Amino acid sequence: MPGPSLLSEFGYGDVLVSSDPHESQLLNTHSVLMALSDDSLLKPLRQMSGLPAPGEDLGGWYHYNPDYLNSRDGDNGFAPACTFGQWVSALARDYAITGDDRTREKVLRLNKLYAETITGDFYTNSHFPAYVYDKLLLGLIDSHTYVKDPKAMAILEQTTKTALPHLPRHAIEHNVPWRTDKDPNDPSWNWDESYTCPENMFLAYQRGAGRQYYDLGLQYLDDQTWFDPLSRNENVLAGRHAYSYVNSLSSAMMAYMVAGSEKHLLAAQNAFAMLQEQSYATGGWGPDEQLRAPGSDDLYASLTNTHHSFETPCGSYAHFKATRYLLRATRDARYGDSMERMMYNTVLGAKPLEVNGDNFYYADYNFDGMRVYKQKEARWACCSGTLPQVAADYRINTYFRGPRAVYVNLYIPSTLRWTQNGAALSLTQQSEYPYEGRVTCTVLCSQPTEFELHFRIPAWAEGASVFVDGARQKELAVPGQFAAIRREWKTGDRIEVELPLKMRLEAIDARHPDTVALLRGPLVLMAVKQQQSSPLPHVTREQLLAARRVSDRQWQVSAADTLVTMLPFTQLGERPYTTYLKVS
Repeated sequence: MPGPSLLSEFGYGDVLVSSDPHESQLLNTHSVLMALSDDSLLKPLRQMSGLPAPGEDLGGWYHYNPDYLNSRDGDNGFAPACTFGQWVSALARDYAITGDDRTREKVLRLNKLYAETITGDFYTNSHFPAYVYDKLLLGLIDSHTYVKDPKAMAILEQTTKTALPHLPRHAIEHNVPWRTDKDPNDPSWNWDESYTCPENMFLAYQRGAGRQYYDLGLQYLDDQTWFDPLSRNENVLAGRHAYSYVNSLSSAMMAYMVAGSEKHLLAAQNAFAMLQEQSYATGGWGPDEQLRAPGSDDLYASLTNTHHSFETPCGSYAHFKATRYLLRATRDARYGDSMERMMYNTVLGAKPLEVNGDNFYYADYNFDGMRVYKQKEARWACCSGTLPQVAADYRINTYFRGPRAVYVNLYIPSTLRWTQNGAALSLTQQSEYPYEGRVTCTVLCSQPTEFELHFRIPAWAEGASVFVDGARQKELAVPGQFAAIRREWKTGDRIEVELPLKMRLEAIDARHPDTVALLRGPLVLMAVKQQQSSPLPHVTREQLLAARRVSDRQWQVSAADTLVTMLPFTQLGERPYTTYLKVS
């Protein structure tokens, strides 16, 4: 059984974030969710349960159409109420961060109203009964944990009792028919995601919901065709739905962390290594929402044949959870590196969630790329559910706790507050990272206290240095590892981490070494185009690597008789761009 060696998470309220991009995402998503009326949020739940359903219909995915047919209706009515549980979860986490009474009251009210809608008819009418149940489960667990809703566990029990007869008896693979009473001409009846449920079932058990959830977690693990071959290092990723199967790796990690299954830890580690082999330089993966065969040219081909390169908020949410669990279990800094790359180059650059449900869905790594919202009919899509959770979770991704130790995983301006051996402690990060390579951390202690501080040194940071109160700690900063400093800390102690931000090139794959992305530290710098379809001038490797910084967040490459502007994903705005360039 895994024991004290697991790193633990700090609470949402233990971390105060002072980074504008991260805080803006939290404020945006929270304000949108708070503005939605209770009746609108409950409308499809009530309609699908045959109850009176007043209020405005939100439309898009959230809309309920009893005659829905995927081939005819597409995104409009695709997954009614699918994000309700995620929104409740996000609001509960927001309350844990802010302590805002209005947020808590909304969560309590939504749970009470939701409890009145629980019927088997809801699951009969849903194309995604397991998917929706999984999200409802998490919303209620988070309500219990962070909002202290006294009724959450009873509502959870009622939800589970009602849902189980409408779920498969075990995990069913994506695209495998199991609902024989449904329209065989509509494949969306076969797209449910029961294989992602064990994570939250185990989490419910951990948080006191009862032994039933431990048993359910084991029951719904997708072992035979997924985790078993992965544990043997057999690559079975090809053709699988990208987001949901990466999301299922968190179920494998919870099987290890709760049930002690070494097989599932090995499966998650192997799968993640396979995923990185087919990832873009940004950290994104799964063009057109499909995982790809090892050694294929699919990633390269996607630069011209699709604009649906990476399902950004959902994919990053799955990625952050998997890397968070893996880091907690292994203390391997490469998982923090992967999380950091994903954060700065994908979801932190997502367009904001709009009050009408417009949501950023796909990042576009095509040679003719643009940052755009998903089409009108896809308002309130799944990514509108995960983006608010991602925005809250930056806090629990940044720091981890071990026995008498703190691990600094992400370099985000922030303050961590905790207690140890009766002492009140805080650690404050200040930096302009990832644009500048120096991160300064300051310790405050109510009394001198001995503990270890660990700082992640990214694998790309050759020549990194760590200083304590101005003194360099020799041979401490090894790329790809955590630098550990044990001492008795006192108020005013200062740690400086220097991470050299050198330019480097990464090829799209080994078979196309002349199609490259330009990186500086964790950032991918993307080439701005005059128009979406206009060609860029030819550049050489030397010209890219010699990119000149012309402002805090902008670089230029001298190519032939012109200059090419290079920007991070977060700074592109509405400008067309390309992530990859062909070089000589």
